Amino acid sequence: MGIDTSGPAAFTLEVDAPKEVRALLEQHLELKRFRHQPDLQRRELTRLLGATDANVRELIGTMGYFSPNVTVELTDTPDEDTPRKVVVKVDPGPPTVIEKSEVRFTGINARDELGTSQRLQIEENWPLQVGEQFSQSAWSSAKSGGLKELQKRRYPLARIDTSLADVDADTNKAQVNVTYDPGPAYTFGPLQIEGAERYDPIRIARIGRLPEGQEYDQQSMLDAQQRLVSSGYYDSVFLSLADSPLQTDTEAQRDEQRKNQGAAVTSPVIAKVREAKLQKWVFGVGLSTDTGPRLSIDHTYNKVPGLDWRAVSKLQIDKKNPLISTQLVGLPGEDLWRWFAGGKLERAPAGDFYTNSAQMRFGRSKAEDRIERNLYLQYDYAKTQGDGAPPGASSLLANYGWTARYFDNNLLPTSGFGLAAEAGVGTTLTPQRSPFGRITGRWLSLIPVGDRDEETRRRSRLQLKVGLGAVLAKKDVDLPTTVMFLTGGDNTVRGYGYQSIGARTDNGRVIAGRYLAMGSVEWQRPITIKGNTQDFEHTLFIDAGTVGDDINHLYTRVGIGTGMRWKSPVGPIQADLAWGAQEQKLRLHLRLGFTF
Repeated sequence: MGIDTSGPAAFTLEVDAPKEVRALLEQHLELKRFRHQPDLQRRELTRLLGATDANVRELIGTMGYFSPNVTVELTDTPDEDTPRKVVVKVDPGPPTVIEKSEVRFTGINARDELGTSQRLQIEENWPLQVGEQFSQSAWSSAKSGGLKELQKRRYPLARIDTSLADVDADTNKAQVNVTYDPGPAYTFGPLQIEGAERYDPIRIARIGRLPEGQEYDQQSMLDAQQRLVSSGYYDSVFLSLADSPLQTDTEAQRDEQRKNQGAAVTSPVIAKVREAKLQKWVFGVGLSTDTGPRLSIDHTYNKVPGLDWRAVSKLQIDKKNPLISTQLVGLPGEDLWRWFAGGKLERAPAGDFYTNSAQMRFGRSKAEDRIERNLYLQYDYAKTQGDGAPPGASSLLANYGWTARYFDNNLLPTSGFGLAAEAGVGTTLTPQRSPFGRITGRWLSLIPVGDRDEETRRRSRLQLKVGLGAVLAKKDVDLPTTVMFLTGGDNTVRGYGYQSIGARTDNGRVIAGRYLAMGSVEWQRPITIKGNTQDFEHTLFIDAGTVGDDINHLYTRVGIGTGMRWKSPVGPIQADLAWGAQEQKLRLHLRLGFTF
């Protein structure tokens, strides 16, 4: 039965102790629970006070104080509402310090050469050093930290064999030691999907890209699980090693199985899945500072009859940028390459004009841990509307694209870099036939700077970004607007409108150009309030970009500004206020997520 805390206080409680000790006692002291007990008699209160000394010693013992002086005083007060006052005075005495600290390893892989780096890391990063203050929380954290280091790579069944914290309260000295048993070394076997009914379990397993034949790595399993969840074929995915002891086994059974497994085990990985439905509809409402409000309808068909490919279709109703598109994607083959085909009809702003365009693609793509490759054939048709607009044109282009992402986190990165390049060769089809080439490149780097926050491990950083592009063709060749370049907007040159930086027509109007160059420098700093680092960041940035038809006559546009970032569960939400130096306008830019 709980104690009623809604009535008047039977006594006041005051703790007289150093700040750190006082905070612990005020929160956890057992006596605190009885302050509002109705009809608490003095005799009963006296009995409770008799247990307070042991309660105090138990609590501050977790902080490493084992020889305190504790005094408990009870006095009557003239206050009718709280007629008694209890004062708990605590002199914690000298803290217990560590006299000896040892980390040892035992078992079949105690001297495994391939696990040397893990053992050395545990020993070098062991936090309980001689001369430091002992506490129960630090001792528990140190033991579990070493165990996690073993379990996250190569040794998933690692355990603590023995551990001892020997505290001498007379001398205020502590000797601590822990012995880890790494257990068998695991290597990944094949990924096997359980629960498959609608979709091909063998080909979908390739989407997980589990590194079969390599040593067990916890992060690799988590990454494979996330890829399967993100694939759209499953509502839930849970990965586990097939040849590891079950959670329901007894400790004796687990020990026996560990012994029988020997020093190394190659284990299949089981993915228990709950499949997604064949079709999914998503209705959306959005708002962008670049294109304004929009409505969208997305439809996914996970298994197109006759092909077994996925079809993703989209209808976007947007005043500035309406479009309808569909993309079909096959499952990966044994070499991890997958076929895709798609088409799109779109109306989009192109500088001072609007362009109606049609695009079709057919090709193959391959995604690995860090590298993504695309090889495809692309047809483009574009007709620009407005006075002085260039004529409509169409083209056929063969492209090869390569993208590398080396970020510490693809959703909320704080360091690393990305690099992408694409090259294509082809020919215009209308209004004349002429060969041309197209190349693009982009680079983004996040560079940590300054000291790391001790609690959150976060620090400031610089974000550097560069983008380049060129279309190589005869000067008098008419090209589709969609294969040329425009820049400006939320994710390129802030301070300018979406796709508002381009080449100039004879009458001075902005149109897509053959050459592109843009760059950005941004300083991102975590916000700290009263010593606490928040999930918000402040940024200062300068962007610059140019587009033109003559590489010798490019005119740069510069934007400078400041902004805020919020680290939301779905990615960074970003709000920037930027001044376009040449346009002499202040613009607000909003966007969600990190993409490269």
